[in-house]
Amino acid sequence: MTIIRPSAVAGMFYPQDAAQAMRQLDQCWADAKPHPELGVPKAIIAPHAGWVYSGAVAASAYDLLRGPRGAITRVVLLGPSHRVAFRGMAVSEADAWASPLGDVPLDRAAIAQVVGKVPMVGTLEQAHAQEHSLEVHLPFLQKTLGDFSLIPVVVGDCAPEQVAALLDALWGGPETLVVVSSDLSHYLDYAACRDLDDRTRIAIENLDPAALSRDQACGRMPMGGLLLAAKRRGMTIATLDLRNSGDTKGPKDKVVGYGAWALYEPEAADIRPVGPLLLELARAAIQTHLDHGRPVDAHAGPDMPAPLRQPGACFVTLKKNGQLRGCIGSPQAWRPLAEDVCDNAVKAASRDPRFPPVTAAEWPEVTLSVSVLTPPTAMTIADQDDLLAQLRPGIDGLIIEDAGKRALFLPSVWEQLPDKRQFLAHLKLKAGMAADYWSPSFRAQRFEAVEIKAPAH
Repeated sequence: MTIIRPSAVAGMFYPQDAAQAMRQLDQCWADAKPHPELGVPKAIIAPHAGWVYSGAVAASAYDLLRGPRGAITRVVLLGPSHRVAFRGMAVSEADAWASPLGDVPLDRAAIAQVVGKVPMVGTLEQAHAQEHSLEVHLPFLQKTLGDFSLIPVVVGDCAPEQVAALLDALWGGPETLVVVSSDLSHYLDYAACRDLDDRTRIAIENLDPAALSRDQACGRMPMGGLLLAAKRRGMTIATLDLRNSGDTKGPKDKVVGYGAWALYEPEAADIRPVGPLLLELARAAIQTHLDHGRPVDAHAGPDMPAPLRQPGACFVTLKKNGQLRGCIGSPQAWRPLAEDVCDNAVKAASRDPRFPPVTAAEWPEVTLSVSVLTPPTAMTIADQDDLLAQLRPGIDGLIIEDAGKRALFLPSVWEQLPDKRQFLAHLKLKAGMAADYWSPSFRAQRFEAVEIKAPAH
């Protein structure tokens, strides 16, 4: 039996009739502030009040999603809890959510991958039953995206780190959109609202969740998690609209603030032009370690090329006589790429537990390569055959984890293991699992890499 969550606030926050809903959505767009110079974002922040109050501000964000239909097929929608107090994050147990524009299916497979597996994530249907912060967004999404699957999350009392961990698990690729629902200040006079909301705007533009207080945004907890994830991923943010109910429909003595923002992942820079410098940094770091027992100073100052100053993730691989001699790296970007390559180079030469440290005597015989990684994206998988079907030999690097065990293969491993089943089996063995191991909680992420090779000394 299909379980459908019925609309809770249709007829109050927005029209219950489909034709009336579409007419009011058209009016929201007519009153929006479009930004045709911007592209399709990875994430948006938009308000959740009644459409007559905040709909135009929300439309300023949703207007950016009017790209090719079918490009975005999954939406992770997070909003605050207004009616039920609880700790953690609650996903819905329903199979679909009702909307005047048609039912929206939930991505049950993705939900199963996070419930009970990502800390502080569980099911609590009471938190969804009368909550409006998520529901009011569905018709906006349907108007712009067409068909999509939904992962609705009501966020209770939890830290930005915990929300960011859930977002990391559901981040996906360009097929996944993240929407955070939040209004801003509540029931101040017009001038005070403008002042406080402007301070909130600055905090959001700085990707600074610590600067958001309780009175600045009702959705500060889901918003804080998104801002933290965005900062770690080197994302940029654009303010699209900042108004309040006194600007849209209502008196100016007690107003509610609304804002809209779009967040963009960094474009994949062509790392090859700075490849020789990356290799030089890695070689110098190892040489300095061998000579003096310390790594080279890799401070990413203003003289360093921009791609090396930006957060980046890399693996440094050492080989001797064609055989692996050490490999250490970072699966996710969290520091400037220049610093990442130097630190990982020294660790590959001195701390790979599979090998003794590289000596000064053998260093001239060692070749070096650097693999620069794209951000890993979580794979939605039903079973092992589904995972194998999605793998792209020669392209995908793979991270697997389950039951506290975890392992990674770079895309270059396909050169030794071109068969998908062998590739996965060997990765399981590396993680300490049996080659035929599988469980419903098995998780996988994939990434791509640009490998930069150095000639022999």
